[in-house]
Order: sequence, then C-alpha cells, then structure tokens
Amino acid sequence: MDALMALSPLDGRYQEKVNQLRPIFSEYGLMKFRIAIEIRWLETLIEFIKLPPLNSNAIKLLNDIIVNFSSEDATRVKEIEFGINHDVKAIEYYIKECIADHAELKSISEFIHFGCTSEDINNLAYGLMLQSAREQCILPALNDMITLLKKIAHEHATLAMLARTHGQAATPSTLGKEIANVIARVQRQIKQLNEAELLGKMNGASGNYNALAITYPEIDWQNVSKKFVSKLGLTWNPYTTQIEPHDCLAELFAIMIRINTILIDFCRDIWGYISINYFTQKSLANEVGSSTMPHKVNPIDFENGEGNLGIANALFEHMAAKLPISRWQRDLSDSTVLRNIGVAFGHSMLAYQSICKGIAKLQANQAVIEADLNQHWEVLAEAVQTVMRRYNLEQPYEKLKAFTRGKRIDQQMLKEFIRELALPDNVKQELLKLTPASYLGYADELAKQI
Repeated sequence: MDALMALSPLDGRYQEKVNQLRPIFSEYGLMKFRIAIEIRWLETLIEFIKLPPLNSNAIKLLNDIIVNFSSEDATRVKEIEFGINHDVKAIEYYIKECIADHAELKSISEFIHFGCTSEDINNLAYGLMLQSAREQCILPALNDMITLLKKIAHEHATLAMLARTHGQAATPSTLGKEIANVIARVQRQIKQLNEAELLGKMNGASGNYNALAITYPEIDWQNVSKKFVSKLGLTWNPYTTQIEPHDCLAELFAIMIRINTILIDFCRDIWGYISINYFTQKSLANEVGSSTMPHKVNPIDFENGEGNLGIANALFEHMAAKLPISRWQRDLSDSTVLRNIGVAFGHSMLAYQSICKGIAKLQANQAVIEADLNQHWEVLAEAVQTVMRRYNLEQPYEKLKAFTRGKRIDQQMLKEFIRELALPDNVKQELLKLTPASYLGYADELAKQI
C-alpha cells in the first residue's frame, strides 16, 4: 500500500528498478555522504593543525560511523533536524552524539565542522553522489546497452536494407551499419561523461577561508583545501562564493541530455522499423499486448524508454539552466533543485533498462528487409549517374532524374537504360551486375569495425 500511495512512480510502480540509486540519491544517501565529508575533514584538521594523532580505536569508531550508517541512524539525524531546523548542523550534532562516550574524540569534538559553512559539506556530498552514480549505475547501464547493440551490429553487418531519407527510398545501407551509427554516437558521449570533472570546494562562508585564516594564520588553507578535495576524487575549485557555482553539474547534465536525446532518436527509429516489420519482437506466452486486440506485440519497451528519457531531460535541462545562477554570494534556490538530481537519474536508468529489454527482444526480419529493398531499383540511379559523370557523359544527373524521379523502376528497366549508355564495356558490365543489395559502399566494414 505504501508503494501504491507513492506520488512518484520511482517510489511506487518502478521502485524495484531503481533500488540501485537509492543509497546514493535518497535523503539517507545525502546524510551518509555528508557524514563522510565531516569526518574526513576532521581527520584532515588533525593532520594540519597538528593535534595529537588518533589511536586505532578512535580511527575505527570514526570509520564505523560512516560504514555502518543505517536507516535507524538516519532517523536519529532527522529527529535532531526537527529540533533545530537545520539539516547540516544536525549531521554535526549526530556525529558528536556518536563520539560522546569516547574521551579522546570528545576532547576534539569542536573541530567537527570547524571553519565550514554548510555548503562546504553539501557541494562535496553532491559531488561524491554524482561520482558514485556515474561509476556504479549510469556507465555500467550504458555499457550493457552498447554490448547488446554491438551484437546486432556485428550479426547483421552485411544485411542490406533500404535507407530512407525524408521518409523516401534512398541509397542502401546495412542493418548493422545503422545500429553502428547509434553505438558511435553514444560511445562518444560516454567518453565525455567519464571525463567530466566534478568540482568541489572547502573554503568557508564566502569562499575566502576567513574563519580558518583568522584562527590559524600560519597554515596555508588553500593548499589544505586542494589536498582535501582532491583526495576525495573531486577537482578542486579555488574560486567560489559560499557555494561551488555548479557549472560542472550543468556540464554533466548537458552530457546526460545528449545521451538521452540520442537514445530518444534510437527509440523512435526502432519503433518505426518494428511498425514496418523490419524487426519482429520475441513474445512471451503469458504476456498481453492489447486489452482488446489479441494479436498485438507492441513496442512498449521503446515507448517507455522514450517517455522516461523525456522526463529525465526536462529535469536535466531545468537543473543545467538554474543551478549555475545564484543571487550574490548565495541563495537557497538551488537546494530543492539539487534534491531532485536522483529523480532525473532515476528516469534515465528506467529508460536504459527498458531499452535494453527491448533490444533483447528484437529479431531482424530478413525476408521483409530484402523484399522491400528489391522493390526499389531506382535507388541505383545515384550509382549510374555518378559513373556517367566520371566518363563525361552528357547531363548524367538530368537523364537519371527524368528516368527515375517519382517512379518505381524495376531491374529490367534499369538494365535497359544502362545498356544504352556510351560507357566502356567493362564498366557497363559492372553496372549491369549491380543490385540494391550490393550497392553498399563500406557499410558492412563500418558495422564490423564498431
């Protein structure tokens, strides 16, 4: 019933499909990342302020607070927050509670959140969230999809098919090459996604280390900040206001938008190929395709994929446009937006799963593909007029235009036209042997190479 009452389908109908994202993007996940940042900052301060080194028991306790953070612990953080009405300060108080019975740690408890503003903790927590989601969820899901697509591209590298430009019969390709085009586009974006920097800052209330510098003027806090942020696996940003300006998030989301847009294009193309029977879909005996038409096997996986990609991109587009904008040194309008990052990634993950499920059902209908191609001998007009150009025949394009434009040309008609051309015999013989299925250029090679 809880799932049935959920406002978001990510927490209702589709909850099982996005469970991988919950420990990362949920409020529990945000708390856990914040706790990790606070504790690692405390450890960094101990090193640079030259406090007495922690004993092994103290180190273990701090690590256990992070590693063993549970839903019950998260509930306790919420209880603290309800009392003080501040989510980040609640993390500080929670950690102090956890070490209250440890004399050594309690003696340095005021160095928890020392010299920090909430955004020092938040920006690093969100950076680690996105780093985790990229490495653990998004890239593996996309790579799984690429693996499935490569299988089709390689298996059907030589299966000639009619191309359609403007929806009209056009120069042939192969089924494998058309899939290879999608693979190449997504792979290029995956590379950019993998290389996209996630920036972080640890520099106080307005980005100038004011509190740290006044308290310990002898310490090079810029160096400390750089080492701390870099050790987390993020890229240090030396120039910020109270907030890290989120430009890197906008850049990451722009890559996600491009990936999702390419996949929307793919979903629509496959939907079209299914509709003209170039692909059939494997069906399960117990599944129902339509509530009234028993024969139907609908392309629902690609439709669901397209729908979820659209929702994800709407959110990514808003976040990419909004997050880099903040009034003066900081306003709170980014906070609610940041809490919805997981929703955008959730709908993306749903889409990737649907698309993979759909790809696994696809079966190329070779008979239909070949029959369609063989009905369009007019697509060889390009080849004939281009060869005529090489041998300087008069008005080659215009002659083929008059012969073929808007007409259905069969094999015999085309051969008769070729026989009348003033071409060398060996060239003419090669053209006479040409068929729509053999006029492929490097399509098969390109498909095999992907």
